[in-house]
Order: sequence, then C-alpha cells, then structure tokens
Amino acid sequence: MPGVVRIVPLLLLLLLVSLLLGTARGLRNASRKTFEIDYNHNCFVKDGQRFRYVSGSIHYFRVPRFYWKDRLLKMRMAGLNAIQVYVPWNFHEPQAGQYQFSDDHDVEYFIQLAHEVGLLVILRPGPYICAEWEMGGLPAWLLEKESIVLRSSDPDYLAAVDKWLEVILPKMKPLLYQNGGPIITVQVENEYGSYFSCDYDYLRFLQKCFRYHLGDDVVLFTTDGVSEKLIRCGALQGLYATVDFGPGGNITNAFLIQRKYEPKGPLINSEFYTGWLDHWGQPHSTVKTEAVVSSLQDILAHGANVNLYMFIGGTNFGYWNGANMPFQAQPTSYDYDAPLSEAGDLTEKYFAVRDVIRKFEKVPEGPIPPSTPKFAYGKVSLRKLKTVEESLNILCPTGPIKSLYPLTFIQVKQYFGFVLYRTTLPEDCSYPTPLSSPLHGVHDRAYVSVAGVPQGILDRNFGVTLNITGKAGATLDLLVENMGRVNYGQFINDRKGLISNLTLNSSVLTDWMIFPLDIEDAVRHLGDWHGGDRSCHGEACAHSPANYTLPTFYVGNFSIPTSIPDLPQDTFIQFPGWTKGQVWINGFNLGRYWPARGPQMTLFVPQHILVTSAPNTIVVLELERAPCSDDAPELCTVEFVDKPVISAAVTYSHLLPDLPDEDLWQDLL
Repeated sequence: MPGVVRIVPLLLLLLLVSLLLGTARGLRNASRKTFEIDYNHNCFVKDGQRFRYVSGSIHYFRVPRFYWKDRLLKMRMAGLNAIQVYVPWNFHEPQAGQYQFSDDHDVEYFIQLAHEVGLLVILRPGPYICAEWEMGGLPAWLLEKESIVLRSSDPDYLAAVDKWLEVILPKMKPLLYQNGGPIITVQVENEYGSYFSCDYDYLRFLQKCFRYHLGDDVVLFTTDGVSEKLIRCGALQGLYATVDFGPGGNITNAFLIQRKYEPKGPLINSEFYTGWLDHWGQPHSTVKTEAVVSSLQDILAHGANVNLYMFIGGTNFGYWNGANMPFQAQPTSYDYDAPLSEAGDLTEKYFAVRDVIRKFEKVPEGPIPPSTPKFAYGKVSLRKLKTVEESLNILCPTGPIKSLYPLTFIQVKQYFGFVLYRTTLPEDCSYPTPLSSPLHGVHDRAYVSVAGVPQGILDRNFGVTLNITGKAGATLDLLVENMGRVNYGQFINDRKGLISNLTLNSSVLTDWMIFPLDIEDAVRHLGDWHGGDRSCHGEACAHSPANYTLPTFYVGNFSIPTSIPDLPQDTFIQFPGWTKGQVWINGFNLGRYWPARGPQMTLFVPQHILVTSAPNTIVVLELERAPCSDDAPELCTVEFVDKPVISAAVTYSHLLPDLPDEDLWQDLL
C-alpha cells in the first residue's frame, strides 16, 4: 500500500505537466501568424480572417532611400494595405560575387519600413523582373558565358541563379508574415509565359529553391498576361496562377481565364496598369484617370485582389533604364503617369483612386503627406573641362586593351556606360569614304571622330554607314554608348559595344585599342583632372560639316543660399541648347538627358544630393553638340526649374479591346 500511495502523486504530476504543455502549445498556435489561400471560399485568409489586398507597386531602386518613408506613407494614406516590390538582381550584384545591400540598396530596411507604416508586402524577387529595368534585372556578367540561355534550365544559368537565391531568399525569410514580417506572398519568376523557352524544368528548379529557402507555408505565385497560351507556359502546379491586365478590357472574361487554371481561390490582377512606359523619341504615355478608376471599381466589385502597377514610378538614375525591341531605349524618367508622380507628388489620379478604394476598404484617417516643395535655383554657367579623348589617362588609368578585332563591353568587363575604340585609318580618305557596320554591330551609339575632328554617329537601328574623311594613319575613335539593355522578350541577351567588325570602304578594320572608361570614379575625383580648358581651340574643338562636337566634359558650380529656410529642396535640371549626354551632381549620376529627342526635357534632382555647406558641382558629358563657344559663353548654361517637363502628353482615351496581354497593351499604346 505505501508504494501505491507514492505512485498516485507521480501520476497527478505527469498529468499536470501534460496539461500545461498542451495549453502552452495551444496558446502558441493561437498567436502564430498565418497567411494562406482558402480554396473553399475563393479568398485569402489572414490570421483566420477573410482578407483581400489592394496593393500598389513601388520600386525602391527607383526612389532614393531619403524618400522611402514619404512615398510609403502616401501609399498607405491612399487606402492601400499592401505594396508590391521587385528585387533586381543586378542592382544588388553588379559584379559576380560582389553584393550591395546598404544605403539605397538596403531592401531589408525598405521592407521593414513598409511594415512600420502598416503595409503588407508582395515580393517579386525574380530572378528576372522585366520592370523596364536594365536587362530585366539580370546581371550583365551572366553574358560572359557566350552560350548561356537566360531564363532556362541551362546549367550555367541555373548555377548563377542558385547562388543568387542562396543570398537573397535567406534575407527575406525573417520578413515573411509567418515569421512576424510583412511579406504575405512571393512571386516566382515574372511573366514567364511571355518568354520563348517555355521551360518547365526551369520553373520546377525555381519552385524547389524557393521552398527550400522560404519554407512550405508561404504562398508562391506566378503572373502572366490574360491569354491561355501565356498562362500555360508561365504557370506550374504548386504555384498559384494570377493574371495582369490594364483598364478598359472585359474584366469578367479576364478572370475567367484565370479560373481555367485556378478553378478555386482568390481572383488576382497582379499588374493593373495605371499608365505606361515611355521611349526616347515617342510622346509621353498617359492613361486617362476615368479609365483607370472605372476598371478599378469593376475589379474591386468582383471581390478581386488587385495591385496597381505603378503607384509611383520613380527614376532610372545612372544607367539603369531598360529598352525594348526593335531597339528603343527608355528615358531616365519612369513617371509612368502613376498616381504619385516621379517626384512623389500627389496627382488628380491619386485622389480619384483613393475615392474608389474607400468604397470597398477602410482608408486611414488623418492628413496625407503633401507634395514636396520644389525650388528653381536658376541658371548655372558651365565651362569646358576636357574632351573624352583628352581624358583617357584619367578615365582609363590602366591603359587600353589591344585586340586584332573589336571586343564587346562584356569581354572587357565594362557592364555600363562607355567604351572608346581606337584604330588608325589604313588608307587615305581624302574624299568621303564609307565606315560601315554591315551586321548592325554598333550597340548602341558610336560617336565617331578622325584625328580629333568629329565625323558623325553610327547607330544600332539606322545609322549603319557613315562617310568619313582623313589621312592614312590618322587616329579613328569611336566612343560607344550602352543605352540600356533590352529588358523584355527573347533578345534580353543584349551584348553591347562593337559586337561585329567594322569596315572602311568594304575592308575590315583591325588592330584596335579598347579603353573601358571608369567615368564614375573620375567624376568623384575632379581634383585629378588638373584643371580644364576655358576656351575652345584647335582640332579638339573643331566642328564637322554636320556640326557635331567631340564628346566633352563640362563643369560648373552653384551655391544654395543659407539665408533661405528649408533649403535645399527638390528641383529639376534642364538643358537649353544641349543635345544628348549624361549628368552628375556632386558625384551622383542623375542619368541621361536627350532634349533633342524627347519626350523628357528635365531630370528630377532630389534634395538629398544637394548641399548648402559648400558649392554644388555639376558635371555634364555632352556627346553630340554643346551650346558652348568662345563667342557666346553665356549660352553654356544649364537651368534648375521648379516644374518637370516630360513633353506634351498623348492621351489614349479609347478603351482597350477585350483581354489585352502585356504585348498587346504595349502595341496599343
């Protein structure tokens, strides 16, 4: 009996421990965050409650970190409960194995900031993103393997993708909703059905990688245009299939196509286009506010989830713009006619979209952050610094690479910007002699000179032959500009430079010296330039019959008065009388200007790159023709204004036909 008495308390103790453990487990499960698809009720379920997202696209890589919170707050105050975010691989790994995740590249901080503002996140980490971004977000160094097949199960491509995903996805895992972060869904690839390869092994590889790094609980999805063919190649079992389409189409029919691949689950338009992209030389695209809000109301009335692409477009600073085929480069501005302008300003479309959203969802109370003030700093005089040819010892301190035939940008490991190709004339060209690129091998523009005298331009699309003059043995220079790699379609393997031989009078030119130009470093160290010419004289400044001047750097300074409160402020820089080039302020590469082509006439200058403690330095690289001369130095100016000019808009007031996919949408605009 004494033994039995001792056993009873032990059993009670074990029972008590079991109850306590069960209670703790239940509490833990009750507090655990969940986000999943409810196939029975055709919706998302967030923490056990029915949920619908109304999202907007923002590209942190097109908005300075200084303004991230401002833009996110404006999005939240519009009634959005989520944002959609691409992650461009090349922005974070511009050279193989060299990663950038600080300052403007700090994607983790951006996502955490969205969380603080009260926004959920729809993550689109690629590896391909399109986005009208250089090479669709793929790093150019992938092309060093000449046989590589991008966006496929090519072993070389998969090896590089695998290594990248091992870096980026573990950074994202703690930010998943299930782990206390804001990321509710993750897209695999991007509109893969629009690509030629239709490689399911590639999609399976990505699915396996995403699951390995992110776990089984996160919702993975795909996005394709509203076409059965596109979804057939872009979708994969285990990845939730969504569609994208713009205003004006038959929304019921669009979602019926999604239903063919996802009979149950939430309806989702992952890219509802609020505007459209631009190209140099074409009118600025706009989409009427009435068309946007009408279709948005219809989508929300269907009970669908929607992402507005774009809610703010932003800026292609530096060399980051993409291009389409036949080759058309996109400008520096990515305004997109979005509800928030390139500079983050509130627009009529913003308030109209907000009014529609508030009919279906609760919109936060309180003041909306205002548009940021702009300031016109006025004209700034510039002076000639040096021509590119005079600056080669600064721009290419290691000296040229010698090659019998031209090498591409990739072959000399110059991924962006400019490369100068130099050889000598093998024969006398006393009369105009054709310099030709018979295989359209100039990617993308070449500024040609002989013995320091500008001759004209060879162009990827049209200018494949240029008549030049010069003496035998004279130096022939071609400054070749990479205008941005193709970001969409089968030609994203866009190699730059002289990608095939040039001929002079039908004879192949050989014995090249190739100078990869590190302009970014040179602009940050202007003290190494040892002053510049204040006048224009000699052959180096001679004008050709076509009135071109040699590609030349110009420099100027301006001070912001400390007596005016709240300066510096945002501004816009314009280029009266200038033709085409690149501009830096205080070493920051603002991007390309091309007023001779348009539609963009001004470049956005965010206030955080300006200073009041010292003069601000402007460096302009004019490639074709500057307004500067000894006779009229007052014309050698740029001007800071307080309003953007992105050309007169062409408004597409007609409705689109039923079910446009992205290709058709682009054709229509």
